[in-house]
Amino acid sequence: MKQSNNTKIRVIACGALAREILAVSKLNELTQIDLDCLPAQWHNNPEKISPGVKAAIKKARTEGFTDIFIAYADCGTGGELDRVCKDENVKRLRGPHCYSFFSGNLEFQNRWDNDMSAFFLTDFLARQFETLIIDTYKLKTHPELVEMMFSNYSKLIYLAQTNDVNLEEKAKDAAKFLGLEYEYRFTGYGDLIKELNELEQ
Repeated sequence: MKQSNNTKIRVIACGALAREILAVSKLNELTQIDLDCLPAQWHNNPEKISPGVKAAIKKARTEGFTDIFIAYADCGTGGELDRVCKDENVKRLRGPHCYSFFSGNLEFQNRWDNDMSAFFLTDFLARQFETLIIDTYKLKTHPELVEMMFSNYSKLIYLAQTNDVNLEEKAKDAAKFLGLEYEYRFTGYGDLIKELNELEQ
């Protein structure tokens, strides 16, 4: 996707990626990205993602953007987001979900046989675990739901984008709350770096 130096690229992103996109943009001096974030809470309601992205594309075009990129993976839309991207002639992040592209899609695929029973956290999800998981599903009020919802998981893997001891403690606490083994992996920003850099090439 080649751009002239004075062309802005509207990046329509999951709100859970806002910090990471801004960090990569700063580290790599990406100056053409104009970021528009949609609610991170849609992680729990993936049926909202595709129509939300479609509306955001329409909004971007009314604002004069001709170059648009979708900073979502499939994210549980069951291929519906790909259909929106095809209809609107835009591209999205490669991969099924953020765990994959943060790990590196090939790396994630190669580890899958050992990780298929894992519950994953990113920096965002470690930071928001209590709000998005415990509070949303009322797990403290109804602790019996922990067993019902998480009994098929054997471990929690924290895929860390940054070296943050406070987030690591939160991830450990999440694993303890869910009764899962804990594993830490530092991924950095993974394939997100490559994909964002490609926008300005």
